[in-house]
Amino acid sequence: MDSKDKLLIERAEHEIVVADLLYSLSNDSPEKTALNVSSGSTFYSAVISHAYYAIFYSAKYYLLSKNILIPEQGQHNFVYQRFKKLAKTGELDKELLEIYKDTKIKAEALLLILESEEEKRTEYTYKTYPQANKLPAEKSLENAKFFVSHIRKFVEKY
Repeated sequence: MDSKDKLLIERAEHEIVVADLLYSLSNDSPEKTALNVSSGSTFYSAVISHAYYAIFYSAKYYLLSKNILIPEQGQHNFVYQRFKKLAKTGELDKELLEIYKDTKIKAEALLLILESEEEKRTEYTYKTYPQANKLPAEKSLENAKFFVSHIRKFVEKY
């Protein structure tokens, strides 16, 4: 594993930092006022997205540590399918696979929602949907922290 590959785990950890910051900023906080962000603005959808990328980058890091080459095209699906295969063979803890699967589905669902809502945005969507993502965002952030920390420990152990 070269230093370029090791940057993936750092990138995963940076995604968690960004997700944490956006989660905090979504709640009424002094930072929100200091940054002149309106009180109704939330970033929960972005938290879910960053949590997903933290998991994706750390899973990619794990695969590269096992000398599994990752294609340039279709990386997300490839990483997920290979990670899934390793979990099913018992090489990885199945709980990590469940976290990856759960967070991946949330991120994909958000992308589908974004596509479908692009043409029919309304005032109602802007005011209610972001707040509705608070609990999924919180869970995604917790999952990403757990996932990334365990992948780092697992790879560095061997």
